[in-house]
Amino acid sequence: MIQFYNTMSRSKEIFKPLKAGEVSIYCCGVTPYNKPHIGNARPFVTWDVIRRYFARIGYKVRYVQNFTDVDDKIIAAANREGVSWSEIADRYIRNYFQVMDALNVQPADVYPKVSETIPDIIAMIETLVEKNFAYRLDNGDVFYSVEADKSYGKLSRRKFEDMQAGARVEIDDRKRHPMDFALWKAAKPGEPAWDSPWGKGRPGWHIECSAMSLKYLGEKFDFHGGGADLIFPHHENEIAQSQCALGDENSFAQYWVHNGFITIDNTKMSKSAGNFFTVEDILRKYPGEVVRFFLVQTHYRSPLDFNEERIKEAQISYGRLKIAYNNLQELVKQIEEDKFLKGKKDPMITLSPAGGLVEGAERLLSAFDDAMNDDFNTALAISYMFELARDVNAYYNDYIAGKILPRGADAYMIMRVSEVFTDMASTIGIFENVEETAADSELVDKLMKIIVDIRQYARKNKNWTVADKIRDDLKAAGIILEDTPQGVKWKQA
Repeated sequence: MIQFYNTMSRSKEIFKPLKAGEVSIYCCGVTPYNKPHIGNARPFVTWDVIRRYFARIGYKVRYVQNFTDVDDKIIAAANREGVSWSEIADRYIRNYFQVMDALNVQPADVYPKVSETIPDIIAMIETLVEKNFAYRLDNGDVFYSVEADKSYGKLSRRKFEDMQAGARVEIDDRKRHPMDFALWKAAKPGEPAWDSPWGKGRPGWHIECSAMSLKYLGEKFDFHGGGADLIFPHHENEIAQSQCALGDENSFAQYWVHNGFITIDNTKMSKSAGNFFTVEDILRKYPGEVVRFFLVQTHYRSPLDFNEERIKEAQISYGRLKIAYNNLQELVKQIEEDKFLKGKKDPMITLSPAGGLVEGAERLLSAFDDAMNDDFNTALAISYMFELARDVNAYYNDYIAGKILPRGADAYMIMRVSEVFTDMASTIGIFENVEETAADSELVDKLMKIIVDIRQYARKNKNWTVADKIRDDLKAAGIILEDTPQGVKWKQA
């Protein structure tokens, strides 16, 4: 049973899908006028984890995420550079995919663009005008009338007198009410424009997402998500125009889920403050999986402060889990190569710790799923990964030290533990980047053998200073040496 916090009801609700065994999701995408910043990345990583979890427990997921490729900021950027608006949008859409790939964000099923949905947008505006929820001005602008919609404000729960203070509202004496918002903007020189019943022009921001979500998910779908900054006015306006156009207050998204803000050193991120970080900037210093882990180790609704100290802590924590993952991969490799039992003395008379390890893994997987079922609590779920990692590492260390003599059945138990840990990791979305080619890996192995041999030579000659320096320098670089009865082994931290 999955329960989550619904912004509309301001409470946790039990998820009841519109179609049994299926989940439909719409997440507001980027406006591609610049490279995605760390704040942009959080909702996409959040929804990637949610959809991964739904898929893992057996749901068929349809996930739609748009690109707002027609927008004032894109037009302004194009005019500054002297290029077309589409060139700007295409450039930053490509960049979006590059950084999301680095963060292991799986592709959406559909990426609708505003520029490709104009007929649907026009049709929706026509419906609103016909139903007297919208009105046309003499110059060709079309506005939504908030006063005509008696339920307007139900998502943000704001009163009319409070709304204007909470949103950037263009002063326009032609509007019937200050909070009325543009559905269609009359064409201006240097801007993209399309033919419409009201003359050449382009859509307003809010109508775009309504038309795209309804086109690809239907009149009713399960989830609508995005950052908390979109609750008002964007999502509020989406609900208003969609439900009024459809004539059904129970239509459109059934549940609303919003992630918390990201701050930089406890201050709002802004270019003027000099604390604006694109994902690309951060990826130059930290691996994509570390950045992703940083984003998901905090509950998605909680505020998240980004700073060097915290992401370095995340890197260390990620490294601890990676050690357990690597240890399991090594055990699985030995099992697959039929080395797991070789050289062991009378294993059948030895008590097997693998039984306790697999029992613990199953218990921790159940606890992991319980955490995800309770408002997608990745912070708590990850804590169970650490608990399993500790047990795995203890087993592995005892095994390579010769303290464990596995039984034949232990191989199946270890394989199951590996499956459990991999299930957890794949839900969170880590340990998926293949950063080395086979040739690279072979070269690293050869270089590490040379380094280890030099250290062993230093130890043989009792040159402890050199031996310890090699060990400590490798550790600082993220490589751990292990002295085992089978010789010196190395692994990435």
